[in-house]
Amino acid sequence: MKLSVIFCTYNREKYLYNALKSIAEQNFSYQDYEIVMVNNNSTDSTESICKKFQEDFPQVEFHYFLETNQGLSYARNRGVKESKGDILVFVDDDATVFEFYLYSIKLFFEAHPDVAACGGPIVPVYETDKPKWLSHYTEQLIGGALYEGDKVKPFRNGKYPGGGNSAFRKEVFEKYGLFNVELGRKGTGLIGAEEKDLYDRLTKGGEAFYYLPLMGIHHYIPEKKLSESHFRELTYSIGKSERIRTKAISDNAFTNRVFAECKKWAGSVVLFFIYTFKLSPAKGWKLLQFRWYVSKGLLGQ
Repeated sequence: MKLSVIFCTYNREKYLYNALKSIAEQNFSYQDYEIVMVNNNSTDSTESICKKFQEDFPQVEFHYFLETNQGLSYARNRGVKESKGDILVFVDDDATVFEFYLYSIKLFFEAHPDVAACGGPIVPVYETDKPKWLSHYTEQLIGGALYEGDKVKPFRNGKYPGGGNSAFRKEVFEKYGLFNVELGRKGTGLIGAEEKDLYDRLTKGGEAFYYLPLMGIHHYIPEKKLSESHFRELTYSIGKSERIRTKAISDNAFTNRVFAECKKWAGSVVLFFIYTFKLSPAKGWKLLQFRWYVSKGLLGQ
C-alpha cells in the first residue's frame, strides 16, 4: 500500500519547508510514500523552497506541479489526478505532522479495508498571545481545532475530518467525484465548504470515516488571522459558502440550512449568557458576532 501525501499551496513560503520536512523525517519507508506538491500560482518563493527540499531530501519521491486554475479545489483535484498512491493524504501547507503520522494512516487502512477516509487531531499553534475572546467554538473556526480523544473511533453526528488533515482511498474520488470547484479558497478569498460537500456525498453513500489520534497536525496561526477584519471576512464567507453549497443541491436544502441557522442562533444566545455569567463576556459576544456574519453570508446580504 502506497501513500500519496498531497500539499496544495498558495504563498505560504514561511511554513512550507517545515511542512515538507515533517513528512520527510518520519520513521517511515521512503518506498511507501510520495509527496505531490501542487503550486496554485504562488507569487512568493514556493518554487525555490521546493527545489531546496528536493536537494536536502533526494531520497523522497517528490513531484511538483503548477496548477494555473486558481482555487484550492482545483489544486486538490490536480493532486488527486497526479497521485500514484492507493491512499491520498491531504496536509495543510502551514502545518507540521505528528511523529507517527504516516505509520498510523497506513496501519489503519490496512486493518480496515472497508473504511473510505480518516482524519485526526488539529492542534492550533499561535504565533502571538491568544485573545481573550477566543473560546472553544471560535478556536475551531480560526485554528481548525479538532480533538476527539485518544481512541480510534468513527466520526458521528455530522462531524468529519478537517480538510487540511485527511486521508482517502483513491477510489473514493472515482466513485463520488472530485472536489467542487465552485467551493474552496481562491487566492486570498475565504470561501470554503468543499470538504463538507465531499463528506456529505460520502455520508449519503453509506461510507464511514474515522478519527485517528496519532494522525495529528500542528496548525500554525499568524497574528493576522486573529484580526477583526479576518474574523469578519471568514465568518461571512462561511455563510456564503453554505449558501452556494446548499442551493446547488436544491431549494429545499437551502431552506433547511436557514432553519438550522435559527437553531444555531438560539444556541449562541444561550452560550452568550453562560460566558457572561462566567465573567468572560468577550467570548460570548464574539459568538454572537460569528453568528451574525454567517447569517448575512447565508442570506446573501
